[in-house]
Parts: sequence; structure tokens; C-alpha cells
Amino acid sequence: MNHASFPVTRLRRLRHTATLRELTRETRLEISDLVYPMFVDDCETLRQPIESMPGIDRMSVQEALVEAKLAWAEGIRAVLLFGIPRSKDANGSQADHPDGVIQRITAEIKSVLPDLAVITDVCLCEYTDHGHCGILDGNDVANDTTLERLAKQAVSHAEAGADIVAPSDMMDGRVGAIRTALDDFGFQKTAILSYAAKYASTFYGPFRDAADSTPAFGDRRSYQMDPRNSDEALREVALDLEEGADIVMVKPALPSLDVVKRVKDCFGVPTAAYQVSGEYTMIEAAGANGWLDAEAAHLEAVYAIRRAGADIIVTYAARKLARALADR
Repeated sequence: MNHASFPVTRLRRLRHTATLRELTRETRLEISDLVYPMFVDDCETLRQPIESMPGIDRMSVQEALVEAKLAWAEGIRAVLLFGIPRSKDANGSQADHPDGVIQRITAEIKSVLPDLAVITDVCLCEYTDHGHCGILDGNDVANDTTLERLAKQAVSHAEAGADIVAPSDMMDGRVGAIRTALDDFGFQKTAILSYAAKYASTFYGPFRDAADSTPAFGDRRSYQMDPRNSDEALREVALDLEEGADIVMVKPALPSLDVVKRVKDCFGVPTAAYQVSGEYTMIEAAGANGWLDAEAAHLEAVYAIRRAGADIIVTYAARKLARALADR
């Protein structure tokens, strides 16, 4: 700033009252921008608290339907569903079972809340006994064999009524394989939200507790992105868009705000960001210890994600944020 303009230019003038701050704010957030992730367990127990994710539970199909109704009543217009099956095997056979947990909860939600957008996670890590995101060839994930399983899983979700399928596996070519399969089975209207830039992040730890999906050996760095790379993220997004992705997502959100901005600026397509389990848990844990105001921290974090360019924000704090935004 040119100091010669002082005191003519006083930026604090528009910060003087809450009304002026609201009138001139640059970043706006609506409840409808939020997506609420839910863990649905194929079990009889109604709710199982997730120790490493305070306030978040694994829910039965019956209880997940109740949760979806509450979220809808609070203004949330989209949920992202993760399934935990009764049994797991090497091929993740429950992932595309017509009576699987995600297929059932999707049908239940759409029958009662037809206008609630149901997004389903398409990946095998919750369904395999080894915890990796695809079919194994020795100790390696076989990319092309996995595509066939993912395509079948996506079609089964569309048959159950999913509005959007969200492949999170990071296999090469999976968006194209899923788009082809959906179109072949008559689901041209089913959209694809691609986890286009998904980093191999330590912030996923609590999610793996929730979904019992910690790899039995090794890690996922051979298919998830190196957190040190951002040019690569643009290449991943470009490929997914060429293959038919309708929405692209960056994950995790806060450590990748620069990538969110680059993706939005470069492609100008609907862009989502996922405030993942570790991001959520850090804020909740600090709040529980009295180290900060958790509600205010969640709001500040989500506003930062929005400011970076995200149109859609996936966050476990969605219901808390919806109530906070409604009170403002």
C-alpha cells in the first residue's frame, strides 16, 4: 500500500461492525455446499461410536436412514456413503452384491428422501480382507483387473438409485471404465465425482479405523499421489475429465489448498474438496481439550477451502456446520 494514501484509505472502515463485515465479505458458504459422509455398517447394532472420530458413528442401515433424515432437515442436500460389509474377502465380493449394505441404504434413502443427492464411494478397500483398493496380483494391486470390479460396483450403486458414484481408488482409467459401464446399462444420467487428486496422506488414519480398511501389508503410495506433487494433480484431473468425470475432487483439503485453487483456475469445472477424517479429528480433539473453539475452527477451515475455489466441500462436520450457519 502507498502510505501517502493514509488516512484517506482506511481498510478498517468496513470491518467496524458485523453488518459491514457481512456486507463486504468475499467468500460465501451455504449449507447446500456441504456433503455429509456417513459410515453404514451391515450389522444389527444401531450405532457404534468411532473412537478416533469424536461424534461420528458407524450406523446400521436403519439408523443411517434416520441420520439422513436429520441431515436433510438441517438443510444438507447430499450425503456420501461408505459401506462396511459383514464379511470381507480378497476380491471384495460384497462391493457389488445387489443386497449389499450400500445398495440397501441407497434404495432406502431414495425411497424416503428422493431429493437428497446420494453419492456412493466406489472402491474396494472397505470390502477386501487385505485392505487395499483393488484386486491383488501377488503384493501389487492389479490395475486393469480392478477396473472390472469397480465398474460392476458402480453399476450396482446406480441400480440402487445412486445419483453420483465417486471412485476413490486412484486406478488409472477407472473413470472411463465406469462411464462406459454406466452408459451400457442405461445409466447415462448417473454422474461421476472422481477423486481425481487423492494424495497418500497420513490424515486418513481415523477413516481407516472407521472402515476397518488399514492395509494388511505395505501402503497405498503406489496408486495414491505423492503429497509433494501438484503438477501431477493437474494431469490426473485432465485425464479424468477426458474420461467423463462430471465433478473432480482434491483430497485431503487443507494440506492441498494450493491444488484446489490450481484445479479450479485451470479447468473451471465443478470442484470438490474433502476435509478428511484426520482434519476433522484434530479440530474435535483440540476443542475437547479446551485448546480452541471447535465450531469456530471448523467454520474457519471450511471457509478456507471454499476460498481456495472448492464448490463442494465434503466434511464430517457438515451437520455441525449446518446448525452453525443456520444460526448466523
